Amino acid sequence: MNEQVQTTSNEQKETWNKVAHSWRKWDEFTMNFLKPMGAAIIKALDVKTNDVTLDIASGTGEPAFSIAAIAKGGKVYATDLSEEMLVIAQAYAQERDINNVEFKVADVSSLPFSDDFFDKISCRMGFMFFPDMQLAAKEIFRVCRNGGKMAVSVWAGAEKNDWYTTMTKVLSKHIEMPRPPVNAPGMFRCAAPGLMKQLFEDAGFKNVNEETIFSTVDFGTAENYWLNRTEMSESVVQLLSTLSEEVRKKIKADLIADCNGTLTDGRLIMNCSSLIISAEK
Repeated sequence: MNEQVQTTSNEQKETWNKVAHSWRKWDEFTMNFLKPMGAAIIKALDVKTNDVTLDIASGTGEPAFSIAAIAKGGKVYATDLSEEMLVIAQAYAQERDINNVEFKVADVSSLPFSDDFFDKISCRMGFMFFPDMQLAAKEIFRVCRNGGKMAVSVWAGAEKNDWYTTMTKVLSKHIEMPRPPVNAPGMFRCAAPGLMKQLFEDAGFKNVNEETIFSTVDFGTAENYWLNRTEMSESVVQLLSTLSEEVRKKIKADLIADCNGTLTDGRLIMNCSSLIISAEK
């Protein structure tokens, strides 16, 4: 791992540790929100009873827990950069009496496992944040056994994910939004059709498949949406922290008005879309 990748990983670790407490607060909501992506990954992996599985960027424990419920005779290694996220995941495992999951702080750029170790490998909504995606794909290939499978999900295009872009559009009316360098880690970095397919083919995988899934997320109210975004998104938190109270109030008022203009039967239901990429070694 080169110095630039290490630096970015260290920064990401700090960021995810900071928002871990918010993820715990919003865990039930978030797990319901992301459940279709996890289900699509598990379907693509075709998890068997005795599979040994790696779940990368596991966060508070999904889809690791869902995989563990199927692979009762096997084992799941749940890894994440953030120690704080995994502390929450471990607590959930104890509460739910899940005994076939092992938690390990690990960087996808340098996985602490031997070659050909896993039957199945999953990663739900982590890939777009990896500093070096090609290195990550190669590491996944390395630790996957011959005949094993991997499946990941990433966000599709911004235009298909109102749940995220509604906030950023309102923010951009009031402040100049920072523009990250091309190919820098970010929400829609992996959205270009075929990009992820090519990435995994270049890493050595075969029978690479890419599909798009569509779902919705029910925030209930505009106020709930505001709270979710201002508590769970570190970038939004950072941006708002630099602004005066007056400007923050204007941003919130604009966001509430915008959201209330798009209600469905009195509820704020937003669209979301992701790509599921699966392959074999």
